Amino acid sequence: PCNLTGWWENDLGSKMQVFKVGKDGTFSGEYHTAVSSAEKPIQPSPLTGSQHLDEDGQCTFGFTVNWKKFSDSTAVFVGQCFNGDDGKEVLHTSWLLREKVDSEPDDWKATR
Repeated sequence: PCNLTGWWENDLGSKMQVFKVGKDGTFSGEYHTAVSSAEKPIQPSPLTGSQHLDEDGQCTFGFTVNWKKFSDSTAVFVGQCFNGDDGKEVLHTSWLLREKVDSEPDDWKATR
């Protein structure tokens, strides 16, 4: 089965550490982004999530990252773990990023 515990790195150089996945599938960790449009220096950010513990090992999962240490934004990721041809686990994810805007009329530009 897929084990999310440990370090993961994406194509852009961002890294995520999942501390431990509980028996109920919940987990926490830190996200170390390599990309940001914030003016403050990037810092590791807390993440919390949940994973389906499927017997076939190709589980789905989701997690939230709060960039509160350097930005007024929050991101959510959803994905699935696959066992690659080389035997290594690979995560495929999609994400949404919500940035803070100053007024409701600016809501249209707040989510990427």
